Amino acid sequence: MLARMTAFAALAAAFANAAAAQQPAGDIVAAAVLRVATAAPLPISRLDLPPEDLGFAGARLATEDNQTTGAFIGQEFTLTEVSVSPDGAVAALEELIGQGALFIATMADADTTLALADAAGERALILNATAMDDRLRGADCRANVLHLAPSRAMLTDALAQFLMVKRWDEWLLIEGSHPADKALADAYRASAAKFGAEIVETRVFEDTGGARRSDSGHVQVQAQIPVFTQEAPDFDVIVAADETEVFASHLPYHTWDARPVTGSAGLTPMTWHPAQEAWGGAQLQTRFERLANRPMRPEDYNVWMALRVLGEAAIRTNATDAETLRAYIEGPDFQLAGFKGQALTFRPWDNQLRQPIVLAADNVVVSFSPQDQYVHRFSPLDTLGVDGPETACDYE
Repeated sequence: MLARMTAFAALAAAFANAAAAQQPAGDIVAAAVLRVATAAPLPISRLDLPPEDLGFAGARLATEDNQTTGAFIGQEFTLTEVSVSPDGAVAALEELIGQGALFIATMADADTTLALADAAGERALILNATAMDDRLRGADCRANVLHLAPSRAMLTDALAQFLMVKRWDEWLLIEGSHPADKALADAYRASAAKFGAEIVETRVFEDTGGARRSDSGHVQVQAQIPVFTQEAPDFDVIVAADETEVFASHLPYHTWDARPVTGSAGLTPMTWHPAQEAWGGAQLQTRFERLANRPMRPEDYNVWMALRVLGEAAIRTNATDAETLRAYIEGPDFQLAGFKGQALTFRPWDNQLRQPIVLAADNVVVSFSPQDQYVHRFSPLDTLGVDGPETACDYE
């Protein structure tokens, strides 16, 4: 722990020197959203096509919120939006830092996030809004990265807790054939072991690259899924690990046995859902829909939180310089109101934002985790994901 604190102190000192040279003049907090677009197949449903302003709309709302409160004490918040390919990500980051944006929310995969963090070094704080990989909070952690997106372990633990409370403790795990699917399946295996569930069998759904949205696509799936899921040992629930969105959405109503579907389809863990209205959530939803003319997606919420972190720090410290803001954000007093019923804080061992996870099915919020039955010596939120004594993160 002493070594980690020393690493933070050294990084903070270097960050302060860089900030002094690059921070915009006056009471201005300059932030940016760097969205790194990668090639991806079309979603199974056209209703899930990503909007052009995905993430950016959340940033715009957060900037409006920051401006509303900051204006009373003479603070101004600026936002720059950049969308680039992976090849241009580091160059775009350098340009943003050169323009004085020292707080940069990123929407990128794990490898690109690491490249951006290493390129930024002590000059800027990276706010990870989309990369869920557990290794970013473990062996590949970086001191200059804060994680607003939940880790895979947080999401799978959230679902596992609910299933155990329901006493659905025998799972049929169906995983996809892509690396991201394997990583998600590994997280579910870890959650099963953590909370005492039994995975009665694991099956792999191979992606053969067919036309998922062709005229005959649903006919093929309707014939494949029942055969694929038959003759399984007795189980309570299907847990689908399909991060690449190849097959999971076709599981409900097509399985051989009449069992609930969870994970990547059916009952799904996520940071935000358009139906979330509790704890003032309806107010956030309404303002976002007025701004973007569409419902708020998890990516929008994550980016909104990332920029609200800056607004909260600026208001609480009555400061806009990067050194003061970062010290407060990484300190013990920081809290963020995220419309989830409790204050959100960062874990000191891996810079992950503690937050409740929404469990939703279709158009309804079913539950929130952590479940009340699970307790922790510090915070029930730390029952989700990797706890301090278990972390592989070392900032040296």
